[in-house]
Amino acid sequence: MHRYLRAIGFSRISTREELQELVNEVVEDTILSGRRSDSAEKKKEYICGRDIAADENDRVYAELFLDFVHGAGICVRGEFDEENNFLYEYYFPYLRGMHVSSNEDVTVERHAEKESYAGVCDDIKVGVSLIFYLQNMVMYKRLKALRRLPVQGTSLTLSALSTDGMIMMPIIKNESEKQRIKKASYERNRLLTQARNGDEEAIESLTLEDMDTYTMISRKIQKEDVFSLVDTYFMPYGVECDQYSILGEIVEVRSDKNRLTDEEIVFMTVECNELMLEVCINSADLYGEPCAGRRFKGVVWLQGYINFPDNLV
Repeated sequence: MHRYLRAIGFSRISTREELQELVNEVVEDTILSGRRSDSAEKKKEYICGRDIAADENDRVYAELFLDFVHGAGICVRGEFDEENNFLYEYYFPYLRGMHVSSNEDVTVERHAEKESYAGVCDDIKVGVSLIFYLQNMVMYKRLKALRRLPVQGTSLTLSALSTDGMIMMPIIKNESEKQRIKKASYERNRLLTQARNGDEEAIESLTLEDMDTYTMISRKIQKEDVFSLVDTYFMPYGVECDQYSILGEIVEVRSDKNRLTDEEIVFMTVECNELMLEVCINSADLYGEPCAGRRFKGVVWLQGYINFPDNLV
């Protein structure tokens, strides 16, 4: 079983037979309907669609996706043979992101074990290289077969699934403190950009700033809780490269129920290190009451959708 199936409301699936029934439903519904995701007239509709492309060796790949909650569902990937039969390879749960998270260039690499891909984005706001599971693999393979890669001018929409999270209260800040933090963040990003280009003065300034921060936190942490000092973070978690431990401010929150299991799913738009992403989690796995302005802390599986220019796709 995929560990993050429970994040979209399938926590009670325990046998291979139940899982196969779920996969069969996705395949049958998407192949019979033939509707694409962009044909949905309303955002609240349960989206059912497919994307098909041939690679440079004329192998026809397909990803079939079906929503079980508004905005989240299961994607099944495989190939079509010469007789137009779908050959199932694997599945994964997905969450459809709603906001552009980054405009930095993205590098894509294939996983070793199967026909799936990881994306890498170096966004200076985060402080680490973002490695995510690529959602629109078939679109990428189509452009690769047409030899239109690499593509300039792309953007990235990030989303994340979680099976372990908690709600924390925010750090109280007045308006002047918010402006000071915003100005300091802008200045740091400017120095990081210069340091990337080899500016030695910028590198030295960043080094001194980090030393001052370390000294300040080491002194305060003896009497204060760490989460009253650290407002937000985005850190790699465990040995899998696309899983992260995050702490960020909740901007929007909504809840919905899985239409098959009736399990409640919580959807949150989280701002983490100035990065906007959607997070979904089973309400049974979330400790605390989510609310805009509070903070979400948890471990997430990061997914990404590369928004290619319209004239290419």
